[in-house]
Amino acid sequence: MSADMPAASRGSLTVVGLGPGDPALRTPAVTEALDAATDIIGYRTYIDLAGPFAPEQRVHASDNRMELDRARHAFDLAATGARVVMVSSGDPGVFAMAAAVMEALDHPEDPAWHQVQLSVLPGVTAAQAASALAGAPLGHDFCVLSLSDNLKPWAEIELRLALMCEADLVLALYNPRSKARPEQFRRAVALIRGRRAPETIVVLGRDIARPGEQLTVTTLADLDPDQVDMRTVVIVGSSRTKRIERPDGGCWVYTPRHY
Repeated sequence: MSADMPAASRGSLTVVGLGPGDPALRTPAVTEALDAATDIIGYRTYIDLAGPFAPEQRVHASDNRMELDRARHAFDLAATGARVVMVSSGDPGVFAMAAAVMEALDHPEDPAWHQVQLSVLPGVTAAQAASALAGAPLGHDFCVLSLSDNLKPWAEIELRLALMCEADLVLALYNPRSKARPEQFRRAVALIRGRRAPETIVVLGRDIARPGEQLTVTTLADLDPDQVDMRTVVIVGSSRTKRIERPDGGCWVYTPRHY
């Protein structure tokens, strides 16, 4: 493909965020991109969330640990003129496929990849969805950290977590606990307990905006690590995060805007 080929004749790759799961929380721009795609690529679970698709649309589903392979495949298809959509849950730029796509483009296997029309469309990420259901725990300064040590050392995770606690930021923790990493979340909780008061509010959002949605409001002292898995986002409040009791027996959680 020549460098001066008209943009209209080039293929495209659009990396989209499906949001937390409910199609009602998907942006119209993402829906439009999915409808216009000739090829849809993604992890099987997210492909299922993105569908259904038209009979003429080609679907390329793969395992969750094949991010770079998916990205390379997407560029190869788009370089032939296809309109490719790469699906992620939540926001594609938050611990998801947008970074893998950029990594593949940074080390291209084919110069034609640079001729592909590339775009990224945002989505509602897990922390936002859980925060909205709980009230506004992310209403002031907060930080986001993945507890997975698949791509970074655990010592670095612990260091960052300690500094975030010292700064008294609300913490949004992704990828907290999996079958392959059953103990690291316990270690993270122990670290936080050493730096935050026992009454610190904790919000657990599991499968938010999906079947089986669960929102739990607890405290740091009462938090049971066994309540948490890879489908849970954990929001640990700052020293200023509050709860408001509701007439229905539930509560709202928020972090005041003014310190």
